[in-house]
Amino acid sequence: MERWGLNLAKIEDLGERLRCFWDAYGWYTQTKTHNTQEYGYHYLSGLLRSNKTRTIAEISRVTGMPYQNMQHYISNSPWSGAQVIKQARTGIGWHPYFATGSMLLGDESADARSGEILAGGGRQYNGRLGKVDRSQVGVFLSIVKEGKHNWIDGELFFPEEWFDEEHRELRQKTGVPEGRIFQTKIELFWQMLQRAQSEGVPFEAVACDGLYGRSFDLRQKMERAGIEFYADVPANTQVYLSEPQIGIFQNKRGPQATKPSVLLPQPHRVEYLRGHPSLFWQTLALRPTERGWLSASFARISVWTVQDDMTVTKQWLLMRKEGRHYSYTFSNAPSTTPLKVMALRKSQRYFIERDHQDSKSEFGWDEIETTSFIAWEHQLAFTILAQWFITQTRLAWEDDDIRDPDLLTDYAVTLLPLLSVANVRELLRAVLPLPVLSPFTAASLVVQHLDNRTRSRKSRLLNYLGPPM
Repeated sequence: MERWGLNLAKIEDLGERLRCFWDAYGWYTQTKTHNTQEYGYHYLSGLLRSNKTRTIAEISRVTGMPYQNMQHYISNSPWSGAQVIKQARTGIGWHPYFATGSMLLGDESADARSGEILAGGGRQYNGRLGKVDRSQVGVFLSIVKEGKHNWIDGELFFPEEWFDEEHRELRQKTGVPEGRIFQTKIELFWQMLQRAQSEGVPFEAVACDGLYGRSFDLRQKMERAGIEFYADVPANTQVYLSEPQIGIFQNKRGPQATKPSVLLPQPHRVEYLRGHPSLFWQTLALRPTERGWLSASFARISVWTVQDDMTVTKQWLLMRKEGRHYSYTFSNAPSTTPLKVMALRKSQRYFIERDHQDSKSEFGWDEIETTSFIAWEHQLAFTILAQWFITQTRLAWEDDDIRDPDLLTDYAVTLLPLLSVANVRELLRAVLPLPVLSPFTAASLVVQHLDNRTRSRKSRLLNYLGPPM
């Protein structure tokens, strides 16, 4: 196992490592009246070790903590999830690995949720299902460098109708902060970018998909903030190949125009430019993967865009071709930036999708059973901490215990697989084994489940029918 960089002594120390990790963040979950750090340690431990459902009830069981106390800690306790997330973001940003060469990635993720009393719940587009359904949507920010990646921030999206008078009672029931106003996903993304920049999180560029990239306002804000961006845009986006001339068109007949418009040249849809004779397509090897090198063809061209207020902007149009699929990206990268650097930065968005997947498959993000805003923030804080514990552990082991380079020759490959999130969780379970259920404990859990279901049914009936006469 030493050849693979696995040190048995460090594996046996994983439990202590987790305790030390929590000590660095746990005191931010204390309240003015209670020291609740121990609940937090066990909740984090349960998220990392549970291999079935990651509900509060299941985590309480595997960690031996009282369910009601744990439920209160996650759903009602007034500690600030945002403060814990900030501390985690600071810790990640200060780590030497992310100090140079990092990027920030933005994207939303939707999860199907049932129930009428649910913070941010509503019929919304769920990309995971590919349809509009009752969902809860979060907008997230990740940091990435050379395959290492971690959520560093997130905001719960509230549909606009949540802020009308009819939803006042629902806002109160779900604990939506009084000062909260409607913000689009783009505005939430920009808010998180501002936080990261003001706190000194190190990053060299930002990448986002077409939902965000098509926003001229967002691109202008990033430009003014000195942020190099790679913003995907739809194939039908219109651009100009020379600087547009703005003026008021003079009609020879009929009423005269009064508003300025583009007089010259003609616009082009970006998808029609991929065969332009001035383009020089290059096939670039982007990064090694376990299936071989990830490669794609890239080309770029300077273009101008014009907004409704006739603001003209010059930027790169970067195109990527992989098989029959093309994608189009606006970037304000300096003119001296090599094409391969732009190609690499544009192609990093895959890793925030990995963060979304890991949050669900490894840390139970899609199993949230709480309904309040504060509980959503608490759950996000613990998910980010769980990710960061795994990322930090992998980085430490890679620095201290180098793999035997002869493994590449032995296996006749050019790349060895990285230690996965699931691998580290498996090792942690070996050090802190999950309890085995006795028949009595299993029966007690079933009774508790039946009791909870009965109480929930009674509550729903009272809501529908009102109190008995």
